[in-house]
Amino acid sequence: MMLRLLSPRLASRPLQSSLSQRWHPSPFGLLWEQQRFYETGPQSPPAAMPYGPGISPPLKGVRILDLTRVLAGPTATMLLADLGAGVIKVEEVSRGDDTRSWLPPVAPTIPTAPNEASHLPPESAYFLAVNRNKRSITVNFKTPEGLEILRRLIKKSDVLVENFISGKLASMGLGYEDCKKLNPKLIYASITGYGQTGPFRSAAGYDVVIEGEAGLMHITGEPDGSPCKVGVAATDIATGLYAHGAIMAALISRQQTGRGVWIDCNLFETQIAGLANIASNYLIAGQEASRHGTAHPSIVPYQVFPCKDGFVMIGAGNNKQFKVFAEKVLEKPELANDPKFSTNDARVANRTELVEIINEALMQHEREHWLERLTGLGVPFGPINNIQQTFEHPQAVARQVTVEVEASSVFWALADSG
Repeated sequence: MMLRLLSPRLASRPLQSSLSQRWHPSPFGLLWEQQRFYETGPQSPPAAMPYGPGISPPLKGVRILDLTRVLAGPTATMLLADLGAGVIKVEEVSRGDDTRSWLPPVAPTIPTAPNEASHLPPESAYFLAVNRNKRSITVNFKTPEGLEILRRLIKKSDVLVENFISGKLASMGLGYEDCKKLNPKLIYASITGYGQTGPFRSAAGYDVVIEGEAGLMHITGEPDGSPCKVGVAATDIATGLYAHGAIMAALISRQQTGRGVWIDCNLFETQIAGLANIASNYLIAGQEASRHGTAHPSIVPYQVFPCKDGFVMIGAGNNKQFKVFAEKVLEKPELANDPKFSTNDARVANRTELVEIINEALMQHEREHWLERLTGLGVPFGPINNIQQTFEHPQAVARQVTVEVEASSVFWALADSG
């Protein structure tokens, strides 16, 4: 199918679709393909890049068995697929990956689609966002026949990625030790909420819960408001990135040792690691964190400010930048010479007063006025864009952050190739 994708490619705007079917050979045997095509608009020639053409797919020939669903695991396996790996995604028999039904929005089917496609559910934008370049099958884990299919796939796979609750697959005879006996070179990556050990090992992991439990919500939101979640499932995505990196490292390790490994990746520790300098402040100095909205606890001004018709982010990170900001943007040179604002320490101490002065000044004009005035002065700034404005940003257009590619999706049914 033709999809408009981010580059590297999150599915964004699929339009019309039709469907075709055929047998397809794969590293795992014969698969029955139901391929859905999406019609999209014309694509401009690719922009010239200074570093020349890309490399050949580095993971070509690597076979990945994907037992994950929702976001963290599918993100990891999608990135591996983007690098050329052959990914077979195993889904639940009756409904598939949970995110297939997280709709609207969906990728619509054109009225002229063949009757063979009529039973297929619409594909959600959420599912398409993290499952490109994969082929899907459904397998019933609860039957001996289904387990035997999985064991055959494991024997032929280089990597298995799963995000079941810790111990669940082991109870079915598909734990790491079981799979290691089938394939000693298998890289077995487990993505869970809290890891394979500890008192929470059997608890399910949800991004929004982990955001609260591992400190992120505590530091997100306005100072006088309630804790807030991040606008996207950042902990899930970060966990997928960590898992992707660990799998890449394991593939290199296997080249050196000839042995597979068990990767223990989880949302809880990923989010703790993501606290970065906030965690370091506590571990080194015992300093508890608090919420600052868009502001920085140690730099002023460094936050979002309202304009007459929108918002703009301004970050004067040092005294020189603040002086330029006061003199050439606000046209208030006296601020840079005022002892209350002349140094960053003083500006932090007098944050409320200075922010009120800046707010009052910026509210006198539209956002575009301030963006033009800030341009070229060396003071960090940027508009607060909605999603449409983000994709229409001239840099996004110039870099072609969205591309159209041929892809196939929906379900594949496993056939016995003998």
